[in-house]
Amino acid sequence: MSAYTKFSDHDLLRLLSSGEKDAFNEIYERYVGLLYVYAFKLTNDNEDANDIVQEVFLSLLTKTNLQIKKTLSSYLYSAIRYKVFDLFSHKKVRAGYLESFQEFIDKGEHLTDNYIREKELAALVEKEIGLLPPKMRQIFESSRKAALSQKQIAEKFNISEKTVKKQINNSIKILKLKLDKLIFFLFI
Repeated sequence: MSAYTKFSDHDLLRLLSSGEKDAFNEIYERYVGLLYVYAFKLTNDNEDANDIVQEVFLSLLTKTNLQIKKTLSSYLYSAIRYKVFDLFSHKKVRAGYLESFQEFIDKGEHLTDNYIREKELAALVEKEIGLLPPKMRQIFESSRKAALSQKQIAEKFNISEKTVKKQINNSIKILKLKLDKLIFFLFI
């Protein structure tokens, strides 16, 4: 039996703050069981309750100028309650992250695949447009990229609107033939 068992909580705290480690051991022995039961009632989990109690005691041991306004027991019980609140808060955040991550896993792969395919398709279209005959490519790009009307394109290149229409239709036919085959292989 330790001589510290006769000391009050207030005296043990004073001794602890002056560096008496045996005072800490006595505080630990007095409260560890009670605090564990309290933490377990709040968490319903052995490991969580044990971890919380150990964190509270570690905090008590490492704080150099601990100012306790009421009693040691009320301080320890409050510390347990706040640690439980922190635990629940962290579990809620963690659950949100896990849910978000699972949603990304479930949907993200498809989104990523579609994005990659879209980029590949756009690159293929650009490549095939670049392979069109120069004049036909210029007319097609003026129509599709610059969004010029057939009349504006005809004025720009000093050709008839009928020629513009024919060049655009021919461009579309050429691209459709080439891209149909490529798209088939791309999406297999």
